[in-house]
Amino acid sequence: MKIFKKNQGRIALVCMLFTAVFAGEASAQKAPASPPAKDSVVIGGKVISVKYAAPSVKGRDIFGAGGLLSREKNFPVWRAGANSATTFHTDADLEIGGLSVPKGDYTLYVSLVDPQHWELIINKQLGQWGLTYDQAQDLGRVKMTMGKIDPPVEVLFYKLTLPQPNKVKIALTWEKMTASVDVKVKK
Repeated sequence: MKIFKKNQGRIALVCMLFTAVFAGEASAQKAPASPPAKDSVVIGGKVISVKYAAPSVKGRDIFGAGGLLSREKNFPVWRAGANSATTFHTDADLEIGGLSVPKGDYTLYVSLVDPQHWELIINKQLGQWGLTYDQAQDLGRVKMTMGKIDPPVEVLFYKLTLPQPNKVKIALTWEKMTASVDVKVKK
């Protein structure tokens, strides 16, 4: 008993250290607020994909005056996701909304200048944080087809579909909005 009382302070310190380490590991293992996500299609043996971080609405207004996006550093250009910049990969040469897009890797942004008529921005700069945008690196911009949805969608998502041979549709859906663009695979 004397040995226990003599080492009681040391034992308490060791217990506190173990508790702190395990609590830190548990909190580090929480799912991120905007988890990584991806969608892709294969057309003619060629992969087309979008990688992004998927934020949630969490009761906030997202689009429009005073919405969450209107407070971002690059507004009215939106990173089209959260965290790191949204990336787009194609193994094929494409035509996106009339814009020629050579096979390769790009970053996607969306222009919200006109809230009812978004433009998809295909940017050549890679590896940047989502709020880092250099317009001089734009390959081009294309008009998106807009739609409103009800009920609202909590978690942002991209969906790539194959509506016709040699065609892909890229759709972005979040909160009360959906926007899409048609993609033609060049032969």
